Amino acid sequence: MPPGQASPSAAPPGPPGNMGVLRAGLCPGLTQDTVGQLRTRGIRTVVDLVSADLEDVAQKCALSYKALVALRRVLLAQFSAFPCNGADLYEELKTSTAILSTGIQSLDKLLDAGLYTGEVTEIVGGPGSGKTQVCLRVAANVAYSLQQNVLYIDSNGGLTASRILQLLQARTPDEEQQAGALQRIQVVRAFDIFQMLAVLQDFRGAVSQQVSSASATVKVVVVDSVTAVVSPLLGGQQREGLALMMQLARELKTLARDLGVAVMVTNHMTRDRDSGDLKPALGRSWSFVPSTRILLDIEEGAGASGSWRRARLTKSPRLPTGFQEVVDIGTWGPPEQSPASQGRSDRTVLLIGKSRGHQAPHLCAR
Repeated sequence: MPPGQASPSAAPPGPPGNMGVLRAGLCPGLTQDTVGQLRTRGIRTVVDLVSADLEDVAQKCALSYKALVALRRVLLAQFSAFPCNGADLYEELKTSTAILSTGIQSLDKLLDAGLYTGEVTEIVGGPGSGKTQVCLRVAANVAYSLQQNVLYIDSNGGLTASRILQLLQARTPDEEQQAGALQRIQVVRAFDIFQMLAVLQDFRGAVSQQVSSASATVKVVVVDSVTAVVSPLLGGQQREGLALMMQLARELKTLARDLGVAVMVTNHMTRDRDSGDLKPALGRSWSFVPSTRILLDIEEGAGASGSWRRARLTKSPRLPTGFQEVVDIGTWGPPEQSPASQGRSDRTVLLIGKSRGHQAPHLCAR
């Protein structure tokens, strides 16, 4: 079944904790017969087995003690966390993190040069604030200027090919380059949380198995919006809603970290019941999910139909919060001369540049 085509009635994918249940094929030497014998003695998970008295288990289950010791050694190597010092983590960060420009200079300032791979960036705003337009601008810039693939998950019906084409036409008059950029943007529609989880897990599987070169080279995952699929599950007596929201949060964060992609999501505004003030939707639990959060608001006097917005940094791991920039979310200016016609090689390169005292790769078109 293609990504995003999951049945709305499908059960939610199991949590990562299910990986700890003993089953045949989980590791070499763990057969169906062995699993069955262990279950008769109440040993059902990896934790049960590695913490058990293996001599006692071997006698009661009529299994080889040496085989159980070897099995435990393999499971410990497969499931245990290994220590890593700070210096090694920092070196890994420098080599694995890339900064991707959004194509909006003032927005890049708030993001400390652009979107960071391995992180979740959230754009928050009320109706008409320009959240979807920012997503489209980012997708078009990454696909055209950076020559990288984008996975765009649309959950509110805001994306149309004509809107992206309009952005690309403002960037280049070359129809071949426009078509090439459009092909780098993979669009999937997911209108409930089960479909969205299925899309994200299918994407993870496609990358890990290198099913397609398109999935393997995705650098940005856009989710517009998380509120559309999570809000219907929250409130009242729907206790499962919070669990599903946190499962989605975990999937987005681990996806960004494990696959080295930049994740950008949009969120709505809601009014606080006590103070009446506007605040980001989805509550306090969700507020810990994004590394960076930017609040979009209509610039005073511009009107919802104008392209100027005020962007305020409300959460960041690198910059002080409270910074504001006036952002033009409209189309780019006059069509730029295409990279190929400037006599330079039409390819994407990684340039190592300094950002706020540390080094990270910058993706830029050359």
